[in-house]
Amino acid sequence: MASGSGPVSALWTEINRCGQNGDFTRALKAVNKILHENKDDVTALCCKIVCLIQNGGFKEALNVMNTHTKSLSSDMIGFEKAYCEYRLNRVEHALKTLQGIPEQTDKLKELERYDECLAVYKDLIRNSQDDYEEERKTNLSAVLAAQSTWENTSPEDLGLPESSYELCYNAACCLIGQGQLSHAMQKLQKAEELCRKSLADDSDVTEEDVEAELAIIHSQMAYVMQLQGRTEDALQLYNQVIKLKPSDVGLLAVTANNIITINKDQNVFDSKKKVKLTSAEGVEHKLAKKQLQAIELNKALLAMYTNQADQCKKLLASLQAQSPGHPRPVLIQVAQLCREKQHNKAIELLQRFSDQHPESASGIKLTMAQLYLTQACDILKSIEEFQYKPGMISALVTMYTNEEDIDSAIDVFTQAIQYYQSEQPGSAIHLSLVREAANYKLKYGRKKEATSDLEQLWKRNTNDVHTLAQLISAYSLVDQDKAKALSKHLPSPDTMSFNVDVDELENSHGATYIRKKAAKVLFIFLCSGKLPKNYDPKSTPDPERWLPMRERSYYRGKKKGKKKEQVGRGTQGATSGGSAELDASKSASSPPTSPQPGSGTGTATSNAVPPRQQKPAAAGAARKKAPTKKKKGGKGGW
Repeated sequence: MASGSGPVSALWTEINRCGQNGDFTRALKAVNKILHENKDDVTALCCKIVCLIQNGGFKEALNVMNTHTKSLSSDMIGFEKAYCEYRLNRVEHALKTLQGIPEQTDKLKELERYDECLAVYKDLIRNSQDDYEEERKTNLSAVLAAQSTWENTSPEDLGLPESSYELCYNAACCLIGQGQLSHAMQKLQKAEELCRKSLADDSDVTEEDVEAELAIIHSQMAYVMQLQGRTEDALQLYNQVIKLKPSDVGLLAVTANNIITINKDQNVFDSKKKVKLTSAEGVEHKLAKKQLQAIELNKALLAMYTNQADQCKKLLASLQAQSPGHPRPVLIQVAQLCREKQHNKAIELLQRFSDQHPESASGIKLTMAQLYLTQACDILKSIEEFQYKPGMISALVTMYTNEEDIDSAIDVFTQAIQYYQSEQPGSAIHLSLVREAANYKLKYGRKKEATSDLEQLWKRNTNDVHTLAQLISAYSLVDQDKAKALSKHLPSPDTMSFNVDVDELENSHGATYIRKKAAKVLFIFLCSGKLPKNYDPKSTPDPERWLPMRERSYYRGKKKGKKKEQVGRGTQGATSGGSAELDASKSASSPPTSPQPGSGTGTATSNAVPPRQQKPAAAGAARKKAPTKKKKGGKGGW
């Protein structure tokens, strides 16, 4: 300890007391007072570095080390320097710092190369006898989770316990990497339970503190839901985490990023707000390289969706400089070119990338084929003499539908209808196209657009009940008042006549089958000896026995007071298939679409980066790694 008496001695006493209490902010103030009197006090400098590290001031700690290289040798602060560089994602610098330290102690081994972590931790756990066994097991589980997540490998079962919520959480991350989502959700629920139990013993912990600690688990739960396709549930849970405003900027960034992947090209205003959280100060020090890369890809996609072409190109150029062989930046650039109708440039770019990076050629060539298909549609549309032939219209609609470019398919219908409206109004081919266009729009959830076609058809034949029903169904979702007004034109039940020949129906093939089934029931019925009490073999059967009771001519209703549940009010043999077809509420508003070059949908947003927790001190975290328990006390503790 530095020599001194009086005020300086009192300051050292204050530093020692604060260090034992974990109050490193107050300890730092006392250290600065000592350094004000003697700026080269080695012990004070070391204490300042420890205080800064404990408070997360890794940059400031490095500045102190680099400024006082004469006073602080590498063997004194080598571990602390490597740790700061590691926490700032300067991995190569951290390795060089470690390699420059003469004596390789256990704590130095715990900062070694990521792909060697597993063997190092196994050795440390096997041969070390100290108070940090649980922390090392937690870090080991984080390494296994990282392997499962980032390297797509199945980690070996080391029989690690799940006694703490950190260990249980990391086990869930392993399962997510292996695609065992249901099992992973169960582990996360167990981790939440363990976390609540561990915090319940501390009387100083508030409910807000508990929720803050659970934020990372909840965010990972939401990620599992997102992978399972439960996007609404995932979005709700993600937003709950955002509202908590957790102090971990890495958790906030990944949670916001995953919300953006759910929004895609919808709810752009919300995505613009969320994208700011991905650029918060310090995010680059909290996330893995693949996470940061995915976030930048999503920023580029968002820029494309919001028509910020220059910003999109700038982000993509940066990504390509960092990872020249990564195909996603190129695919987003191709999508941007397609939005600008520059298909030839897009194909040239894909061909060049495929030649330079043959390992990615298969996926790139599939995109090229899709672009060639788009060009084929453009070529077909340019043949004026066949442009409005039924065969050409059918081919174009089919091709665009296969590309899931529904807008272009509808545009083909619209142009053809306009042509025949001008040249052959009311002709069979004109009305047939209107009918097909209406059905196509209804099929793909374009109810509002279909109403004009259906109205045109119905006005030409107001007796067409089927078209009227379709029109009412379409309007029921876009204009209920209009739907009610049109429903007045529906015929009443009394005026509808089905003209069914009962005898012919009973003699049909279907009726024969029914009769056989009835005979079988009759055989069982007779053997049981349970005839109706009022059965008279000489009496004539009721001719209305096939009708439900309430539809028989002699039915007078039930007596008051007998309120039994009524089941099956329809006539025997009635089906609801036709009504389901005309019920707009039972049809999807719009089917999901797959990626296509012109939209960029799904290029990078499908790579939803899972949330990750604060990076563990001794092991690179995957997606969200559990917070390893920090060692208490000691210079450079973590």
